[in-house]
Amino acid sequence: MVVYVNDLTLEITTYFLLAIFFITIVLNIISYFHNKKIKKELAVLELNKNKIISVPLMSELSKVEALVKNEKTEEKYQLWRNRFDEIKNIELSRINDMLLEADFLLEQKNYKDLLNKVAKIEIKLYEVKTKTNFLLEEIQEITLSEERNREIITKLKSDYRELLQTFINSKEEFGFVMKSVELQFENIEKRFVKFENAMDNNDYEEVNHIVKALDDMINHMKVVVEEVPAIVLTTESLIPKKIEEINKIYEKMRENGFQLDYLNVEYNLEEINKKINNIVDRVKVLNLEEVLFELKTFLEYFDTLFNDFEREKLIRKVFEENVIEFKAKLIRLDGVMKELYKKIEETKYNYTISKEEIKLLDNLNDELIELNDSFNSLYDTTRTKSFPYSKLNKELEILNNRVLTLEEELDDLVQTLGNMQDDEKRAKEQVNNIKALLKRSKYKIRSYKLPLLPNNYFVELKEASAAVEEINKELDRKPIDIETLNTRVDTARDLAFKLYNTTNEMMKTVMLAEMAIIYGNRYRSNKEVIDEGLKRAELAFTKGEYKKSLEITINTIEIIEPGIYRRLLNLYDKKV
Repeated sequence: MVVYVNDLTLEITTYFLLAIFFITIVLNIISYFHNKKIKKELAVLELNKNKIISVPLMSELSKVEALVKNEKTEEKYQLWRNRFDEIKNIELSRINDMLLEADFLLEQKNYKDLLNKVAKIEIKLYEVKTKTNFLLEEIQEITLSEERNREIITKLKSDYRELLQTFINSKEEFGFVMKSVELQFENIEKRFVKFENAMDNNDYEEVNHIVKALDDMINHMKVVVEEVPAIVLTTESLIPKKIEEINKIYEKMRENGFQLDYLNVEYNLEEINKKINNIVDRVKVLNLEEVLFELKTFLEYFDTLFNDFEREKLIRKVFEENVIEFKAKLIRLDGVMKELYKKIEETKYNYTISKEEIKLLDNLNDELIELNDSFNSLYDTTRTKSFPYSKLNKELEILNNRVLTLEEELDDLVQTLGNMQDDEKRAKEQVNNIKALLKRSKYKIRSYKLPLLPNNYFVELKEASAAVEEINKELDRKPIDIETLNTRVDTARDLAFKLYNTTNEMMKTVMLAEMAIIYGNRYRSNKEVIDEGLKRAELAFTKGEYKKSLEITINTIEIIEPGIYRRLLNLYDKKV
């Protein structure tokens, strides 16, 4: 038992030692790769530091040193040299010390401080690199200046020669601006000479200013050469001719009776002349800003003015035609109004005319008088030349709209009066039609000998006849109330049709009842119930209760022969 316990203890101890061994190996491997990774990062940082040193600053500074020929360049060179020495001797030396500190921390396996140190080195490298790049760019502004500026100047000279040739080929088109353009070309030529002098003295700061000035001057001359001929042509020829033409048309139209003050022609032309003088002064010093736009605006105004003149001429013609047409309308309406007043007196005797209709006629007459006065006032202004024809024509259109409304109202009133006669005539015709309908109803009743007529027939006949008498009374009355007459006619017509429909329905019922009784006689001897039913039906028939008689007969025959009513109806339809 003791031996077994010792063996177990030995086995556990062995496994424990093995575990510690493997854990140690794994930790060493992890530490190895971690150190290797950090060393690699430090190597990259070292490489980046060396790249900063390898930037061609020394070469560029040497070029500047060879170009130093004046105090400005000397001063710049010394400043750049000092900045370079500071980067090389101080900034890079500090980074180098930080890298050594990082190596020491790595050896000490102080990973926390090491990671912090690496981050600071990266930031410092970025700062120094930025300073170095910025310094290089400043130095290359001079070292690359000659090549760059030579290239720009070559292109500018090409543009200059092309512009100068274009100007020489069309000198006459520049008119009063010719001297100014020639002087500007001379200024550009002097700038090119100044550029060469500055390049010889290596005054690169001045060179940059000259190149910028030449670029601006040549771009401006491109605009001058392109726009000035059109400006000269417009200011010296087009606009003066337009103004002269406008003045001739303006004066002639005023002599012919046109009122054109609303166009402010004289004031606008005076202002345009002032602005043209101002434009000429600006163009002489080659200030072309907004000049073409202003000139285009003037030309558009002239076109608009010509259109206004033509429109006034056209509207005058239209106005004169409308005046003739309007006068004719007023004359016709005056005649209609007089006829209406005559007709209204005649109509008052025969028909009832409401106060509203009389008042409406008076109001329409007042409106017509006012329209005549307004038109006369409007037409008088053509003699005084107080308003342009465009305004006169608009006013005439307003009057014309009022006339159209008056015409419609008068037509309605004429139609109303005319309808009274038509209604009377129609009422007389309706009376004859109603009487004929009543006669047809009576004839239908008499053509069939009935034992007895029901009371409702006599009531309806009496009502229809009385309604006809009421129509005759209205026709005999003077003056006739047309509204009442139409009501009487409608009432009588409705009652006459009601009687006619009652007659037709009653005759149909009588014929069906009689046919049913005759048809049912064949079954009298067979069944006593049939005989009794037919006797009751015959009794009702003799009393004038035809509908009841038909119902009794149908119900009786249905006992033996179902569907008899439908067959009787078919037989009736064929007979009718």
